[in-house]
Amino acid sequence: MSKKISIVVLASGRGSNLQALIQAQPGYGSYEIKAVVSDIKEAPALNLALQANIQTQVVLPIKGEKRADYAQKLIDAIEIHKPDFIVLAGFMRLLAPSFIAHFSERIINIHPSLLPAFTGLHAQKQALDYGVRFSGCTVHFVDEGCDTGPIILQSVVPVLENDTEDTLSTRILVEEHKLLPKAVDLLAQNKVKISGRKINIGG
Repeated sequence: MSKKISIVVLASGRGSNLQALIQAQPGYGSYEIKAVVSDIKEAPALNLALQANIQTQVVLPIKGEKRADYAQKLIDAIEIHKPDFIVLAGFMRLLAPSFIAHFSERIINIHPSLLPAFTGLHAQKQALDYGVRFSGCTVHFVDEGCDTGPIILQSVVPVLENDTEDTLSTRILVEEHKLLPKAVDLLAQNKVKISGRKINIGG
């Protein structure tokens, strides 16, 4: 086992993937959540963090603020904790290129589709509207595109005939809660190697 890595989680909403990371942390024993940072002061994810004795911080955007300026505030808030990786767990704000460059190849995201299919918002509805038979979720590195970074792990979820956006989302979320901690653990063990657009996972 490699040394335990530290992560900072960015979240804007209810924090179910954050909760999955918190619950899986003792079992994996390979990572520590140093802080949870949100752009919304009422985000339920912050309460989950506080209940788990994890530091929290809110970095509020200001109306009319340039993306680069907000990105610098976010960088400053995160760098206090000196994390090895940044984990996006329902962070609903586009990250500026300067932020991505600062933490190059150290930001990962969980997305509710089998990328590269159905990027962006409402991926589950996109899958249903397209009529696919399988959907799922993807953990990937974040680059300057929209859900276009190199893929680390994926999990497949069958689409049922009577699925709605809600039912499909619920079943995909179950897989998200398994996949994200597993991906962080692989990073902690230094088993994830980027080679162009491809990810090699090994010992």
